[in-house]
Amino acid sequence: MASPPSSIVSRRVGILVLDNDARSSGALHQILDSEGCRVRVATDIALLVAELKTGEWSLVIANAPMIGVDTPLAYTLRELGNVPAEEGGRLRVLYIVPEMTENQFIAPLEAARLPYVVRPFHLHDFLEKVSDLLIEVKAIESPLRQVRHEFAGKRKKKQKAGRSTTMFASRDSYSYSEEEIAEYERLERESSAANRHKPPTDLGGKDR
Repeated sequence: MASPPSSIVSRRVGILVLDNDARSSGALHQILDSEGCRVRVATDIALLVAELKTGEWSLVIANAPMIGVDTPLAYTLRELGNVPAEEGGRLRVLYIVPEMTENQFIAPLEAARLPYVVRPFHLHDFLEKVSDLLIEVKAIESPLRQVRHEFAGKRKKKQKAGRSTTMFASRDSYSYSEEEIAEYERLERESSAANRHKPPTDLGGKDR
């Protein structure tokens, strides 16, 4: 029997977003939901802690300024997110660093080798990082999907020659234009409308 499409597999994956910025959390919810994930937004620390206790989440996407650097929650998330999958680790944490707070958070995150993205980030690279972390804890077996060819092409043009792909973002490769955002949202609306009238399809990038 053939394996179920990745969209069905990912539907069981829970992603918890900690962000008190309604516009940002709404965009993240829309993007991740379109990938087939189960998404919950926590707008404060108390709700995040309560949700973590349920053990239902494979990934926490946290707004770094809400967590801080030397706080009890920061250390708790670091411990939870660093347990190897081979030792039972089933949770990873991806930090969102607003561009204006780079000087405060990037050095500590890199020193602790914690994955992060700087906002604004490129959508394709954001989804790659989410996929990498979910695969690491065996929540999924393959990437959520490959972003459409035109966005991958633009990302490659923006990268500096010789730059390797890492979990650690830099500002130059995570910026995007208003035109890219508008085009992405248009394609997502068209895709969502089409998918309402047909069974889930494989999002693993067969057209590559």
